[in-house]
Amino acid sequence: MSPLPRDEKPAPVECAGAIVRDEAGRLLVVRRGHPPAQGLWSLPGGRIEPGETAAEAAAREVHEETGLDVDVGPVLITAVIADGGYRVQDFAARVIGGELRAGDDASDVRWVSDDELDDLELSPGLRDELLRLD
Repeated sequence: MSPLPRDEKPAPVECAGAIVRDEAGRLLVVRRGHPPAQGLWSLPGGRIEPGETAAEAAAREVHEETGLDVDVGPVLITAVIADGGYRVQDFAARVIGGELRAGDDASDVRWVSDDELDDLELSPGLRDELLRLD
């Protein structure tokens, strides 16, 4: 394998996540247990596995990180993060089962109102992306 030219970066890691709101309009967030953005609050999500669609990855990641099962809808946000290292597609999703608990790469999980988001240390750019949806 030949090295990349100095001015070229490797392709970003493809990831998927979900924007999940409950009946009260609160947003599902996780505190990331691993890089990127370790210790910061973010949407549940992670890498797309080989043979998996982005929507399937979003549903799997939500379940692994939060214990909740979701029905995945359309893509709401596509963002490149961590200096171009990750390309994330965040889907609309709604809870269809499961029990809320932190798991896998999440050190904590909770439902938060939009006002409570201001009190959390969010992953870089997340607040701006969420504001664009309003």
